[in-house]
Amino acid sequence: MTEAVQARTLKTRARLVDAAKEVIAETGYGALRVEEVVRRAKVAKGTFFAHFSDKDALMDRLIGAQIDIFLDELEAHATPNSPSKITEALLPLMGFMTCERYVFDVILRYSGAAAREEVGPIAMTFERFLKVVSDWIAKGPFRQDAAPDILAEGVQSFAVNAMALHFCALHSDMTVQDRLTPYLELWLLPPSPLA
Repeated sequence: MTEAVQARTLKTRARLVDAAKEVIAETGYGALRVEEVVRRAKVAKGTFFAHFSDKDALMDRLIGAQIDIFLDELEAHATPNSPSKITEALLPLMGFMTCERYVFDVILRYSGAAAREEVGPIAMTFERFLKVVSDWIAKGPFRQDAAPDILAEGVQSFAVNAMALHFCALHSDMTVQDRLTPYLELWLLPPSPLA
C-alpha cells in the first residue's frame, strides 16, 4: 500500500515538474503561474502545495537541475590555463543564471547565503561549483600561495558580483565576461616579481 502511494506521489510530482517546464518554455521562469502549472498537470492547486511550499520552491528544483547540467559540462571541461579561459568556460552557466532577473534572484535566495533552514538543489550547486573551480585552480598555472578552495570561493564571489552588476543600471555598460576576467587576473595570477 505504501509503495503504491509513494509511486503515485512521485508520478504527480513529475507531472507538476513537466507542466512547469512546458510553461517555462513558452513564457519564461518569471512569468510562470502556479495556476497554469496545475491546469496543465490536471491536479488541484492544493496538490501543488502538497509537493512544493510555493513557486520558488519549484524553481529551486528546476533551476538547480539546469545548473547541474552546466556543472556536468564544466566537470568534463579541460582545465583552463588562464583567468580568461576560466571566464570563457563559465560563460554558458553565467548566461543561464542571468537569463532573467527572476532566475538570478531565486538563485541568490536559495544559494545558502540566506541561511535557509533546508539546503536545496541550488545551494548544492554552489558547493559543486566550488569543487570544479578548486580542481581547475589546483591543476592550472595559478597562485600557489593560497589554498585552491579559498581561491575558488573568490572566483565564485567575483562571478556573482559580475552577474549582479549586469542587472545594475549604473554598471550595465560592461559584459559579464569583460567584468569578470580582470577580477580573476588579479585574484588568480601570482604577483609579478618586483624589478
